[in-house]
Amino acid sequence: MPLAKETKTKIITDYHRHETDTGSPEVQVAIMTNRILQLTEHLRTHSHDESCRRGLLKLVGQRRRLLAYLRKTNYQRYLALTEQLKLRRK
Repeated sequence: MPLAKETKTKIITDYHRHETDTGSPEVQVAIMTNRILQLTEHLRTHSHDESCRRGLLKLVGQRRRLLAYLRKTNYQRYLALTEQLKLRRK
């Protein structure tokens, strides 16, 4: 189940860098984090849903790559984002 339009719009307005920004790494990571939390809750009740688990693992990997890119290009924005989203850093 995809994110609701209102939820996605709220996430974009919370993490955008300028008014028309919808695709910066910060926005993408925030949307993925919300979706990951949603899929994790789904898998707690439906533990044998293997296709959902595969999608979750793909999202986690994609978010990890985006965070690595952000860490490499702008470390201060990376720190701020991980602090806001309460993500662990390595």
